[in-house]
Amino acid sequence: MEKMTSEQALAYVARWQQVHDIEVAELQRTSIETKFTQIAALMASRDVFGPEPERDTQVREVRERWMRLRQILSG
Repeated sequence: MEKMTSEQALAYVARWQQVHDIEVAELQRTSIETKFTQIAALMASRDVFGPEPERDTQVREVRERWMRLRQILSG
């Protein structure tokens, strides 16, 4: 894989900035009713997927990591 030049990297970042700007504009134009319908559909889709047997274990592990980080940072 070839390395990017500075100009290519800047152009790449500029394109993603354009994508971001378009997404923000679209979100601003979206009505609250549409946003509500979308979030309601997402919440209703939770039942589409099967149970996650490891979820409780994963949640506990993440909470333990955060506790360790807080302890380290609070010194």
